[in-house]
Amino acid sequence: MTESCGQEQTRWITTVIMSTALQDHEISTVLQRQQHRVRFSESVETGSVIFPLSGIAFILSDTQDLLRTGEEEFSKRIQKFINIHRNSFLVLSAALHGPEEWSAMFKIQRRFLGSNLRIIPVHNPAETVKLMLTMAKVTCKPQVDDTRCKIEMTKAQIIEKSPVWKMLQEYQSHHN
Repeated sequence: MTESCGQEQTRWITTVIMSTALQDHEISTVLQRQQHRVRFSESVETGSVIFPLSGIAFILSDTQDLLRTGEEEFSKRIQKFINIHRNSFLVLSAALHGPEEWSAMFKIQRRFLGSNLRIIPVHNPAETVKLMLTMAKVTCKPQVDDTRCKIEMTKAQIIEKSPVWKMLQEYQSHHN
């Protein structure tokens, strides 16, 4: 059992690497306001948000960008991103996910089927930040260990209180 088991942190703060293109974006402002350590880099893919301690990366895109730049150009950018990041998510933003947006999303899903890319539709920057932070937090090393610990404790309690387990113990004691 680890030291962190059962201890709850009230405030979770992490380091975030963001593409320089997102410097003036509302998402970077929200992350900085929440005291996360935001670092900007020109060497990451445009629109990238990387959580190094969690090992996950997001590429932010507006559905309209996809429709403007064209499927081929957009796919090249995504392919480059998933070749670099093992745990990758495409966060597709649209104020309203209508037929055109869903169609675009399904085309991307078909194109990258079987890859390590997961696609998440969002509506606004606040929702995007909440989603990214939640995923980063639950995959961050101390948090993963704590969650694993809680699962193990729960499993042990279920087994302990299981009527089947009690029956097996009684059976074993009668046959020894």
